Amino acid sequence: MTILPNLLLKNVKPVGDGFDGEKVMDIRIKDGIFHEIAQNITHNKGEELFDAGGAYVSAGWMDMHVHFREPGFEHKETIESGCRSAIFGGFTEVACMPNTKPAIHTRDVVEFIRNKSKDQLVDVHPIGCVTKERAGKSIAEMSDMKQGGAVAFSDDGDPVSSSQVMRVALEYSSMLNVPIINHEEDLDLSRPGHMHEGEVSTRLGLDGTPGIAEETMIARDILLADFTGGHVHVAHISTRKGVDLVRQAKADGINVTTEVCTHHFDLTDEEVERRNYDTRVKMHPPLRTQDDVDAMVEGLKDGTIDVICTDHAPHSIEEKEVEFIYAPNGIIGLETAWSICVKRLLEPGHLTLHEILDKLVINPRKILNLEIPIIKEGNKANLTLFNSEEEWVYSASEVRSKSKNSPYIDEKLTGRAIAVYNKNRFSVNELKN
Repeated sequence: MTILPNLLLKNVKPVGDGFDGEKVMDIRIKDGIFHEIAQNITHNKGEELFDAGGAYVSAGWMDMHVHFREPGFEHKETIESGCRSAIFGGFTEVACMPNTKPAIHTRDVVEFIRNKSKDQLVDVHPIGCVTKERAGKSIAEMSDMKQGGAVAFSDDGDPVSSSQVMRVALEYSSMLNVPIINHEEDLDLSRPGHMHEGEVSTRLGLDGTPGIAEETMIARDILLADFTGGHVHVAHISTRKGVDLVRQAKADGINVTTEVCTHHFDLTDEEVERRNYDTRVKMHPPLRTQDDVDAMVEGLKDGTIDVICTDHAPHSIEEKEVEFIYAPNGIIGLETAWSICVKRLLEPGHLTLHEILDKLVINPRKILNLEIPIIKEGNKANLTLFNSEEEWVYSASEVRSKSKNSPYIDEKLTGRAIAVYNKNRFSVNELKN
């Protein structure tokens, strides 16, 4: 990563913000600002030159659901290593969940994360807790945390189980103009499930988590959002009926948005059997059926699902290399997200490039009330350079995260982020192999 206030990008294909992604152009960045966007720009002395070779360029991508683990679990990930992983995946902005230690339930922890990340290329936005210590009992100091820089509130990792607490949280959300992001899980129905409840779990003899454990909580939160006028954001949606519930709620004018993780529109519960209980396919919500995967794609196509995210959840090797039932839930995902979008959405023609970028660039920032970067002369430069055709192998040596718990390691992928620019910093993603 290099501090480069002055940079000339040659041979790029801008996409979005009025650009169609077809015309090859050049972009001059001067003092961190888009200075000139045109064809055949002459290279000036004193500015760095980068020839992108016809790669796409869009406004910088955002993942609104990551776990950077700091403070408290630095053996899994740190803000620095998480940002390194985000850069390799093409993300210039993230929002980090509060299941840290201490949890992000007071303003000082919010400000700690902001201060710790201020010199990173990636903009890191803390998501504060809904309840103190994520215990689900009493509302945290939401207004104070927002003033300190929190962009949303969630007890992610656990649901807000109390309907009364969720009601109060949503009432606060309407006053503060921030979303409440709920981990949609009825614990009475889901525990002690270790994968999706269905044919595969029965064959494998594993306790399963049924889809209804997610759907009943989504239904409750939609009703509470309707009642309070608050904004509920459904985290990591994974079931067909869940998507149907959100679709109907949107049609009814209820303030609900949702996101889907890349693995939930790519992999199914059959991976647990195929991979012989590999803990790198253990996450929560669990991998569901092919019908659920198809529903995620349908929801992305018709706009029911607003955002593509990763739920990037690093764990140490020691934590994951245990029996399946004892392993923690979660996988890393920042570094492979774009390749999965190419494979499952772009190449089959389910979504256009513009439609995918809406869910990686515009919608997450709209939901979190953040400034949306635009490739336009006079604006701050915040961009992602990427391609959709390059084949590469995601070997263990390519992993930039501190953790290695990805089901995609050693797989051949297509499409990757080449470089990112943000906050006067430019980082080129060189493959190691």
